[in-house]
Amino acid sequence: MDDSLVLKVQGLDYRVRARGRQILDNIELELHRGEILTLIGPNGAGKTSLVRILLGLLRPVRGEIWRKPGLRFGYVPQRLHIERVLPLRVRDFLLLAGRFDQKRLSESLDEVGVQHLLDNQLQCISGGELQRVLLARALLRQPDVMVLDEPGQGVDIIGQRALYQTIRDIRDRHNCAVLMVSHDLHLVMAATDRVVCLNTHVCCTGHPAAISEHPEYLKIFGHALDGFAVYEHHHNHLHDDHGNVVKPGEAGHG
Repeated sequence: MDDSLVLKVQGLDYRVRARGRQILDNIELELHRGEILTLIGPNGAGKTSLVRILLGLLRPVRGEIWRKPGLRFGYVPQRLHIERVLPLRVRDFLLLAGRFDQKRLSESLDEVGVQHLLDNQLQCISGGELQRVLLARALLRQPDVMVLDEPGQGVDIIGQRALYQTIRDIRDRHNCAVLMVSHDLHLVMAATDRVVCLNTHVCCTGHPAAISEHPEYLKIFGHALDGFAVYEHHHNHLHDDHGNVVKPGEAGHG
C-alpha cells in the first residue's frame, strides 16, 4: 500500500433509514498525505454526510473505510453559532479543544496570521478572522487530515483567496492531507489538487482542469458556468481579511 495513503473508502452506501432515501451510493475515495482534495456537488449531493462518515459521526449502511492507524483529524465546521451575550475570548474558545499552554495557543494563531486576536471577544471578530481561529483550533490537534466544510463561508472574495492560500501553506508546512467541501467553484478549483464531483454517487474525479471539461461536471454545473474559467491569481502584493494591502512580512494576517 502507498505510504502516503491516509484514508480509503470502498463501496460505501448511506441512506436515511426513516425515509429510505439513498444519500450515498457506492462511493470510492482515496486521500493522500500532502494533497488537497475537494468535494463539490449540488445541494443534497451527500457531501456533508460523507464527511461525517469519514469522521466517524455517522455509520454507513455498507462499505469499507480504511484509516491509517493513529490518524488524527482536525475539523473546521461549516457554521459556528456563538451567542452574542456569551463572553468568550478567542483564548477560551481554543481551550475548549483541550489543555494547551499559552505558547501553543499563540503559535497556532500565529501560523494562521491572527495571533493578535488571542484576547479578543470571539463575537467581535470578522468572518474571515473567525475562519482563521477555527483553523488554529484544528491545528492544535496536530492533525494528519484537515477537514474543512465550506471554509470560505462568510468571507468575501478577497478574504477567500487569502484563506485558501493559508490552507495551502498549512498543507506544505505539515505535509498533511486536506479534505475540503465547497460550492465556490471559481476559487476552489484553483485551490485544490484533486476534485471529486459528488451527486449521491461519484460523477467524476481528477485534476480541476480536466474535471471542468467533464460532461458530468458540465451537466451539474453548466447553468452556473457562464463566463467561468479556472481561476489563477498572480500579483505582487497581499491582502488581509478585510481587503487591505499588507506588506509581505505581514502576509499571515491575510
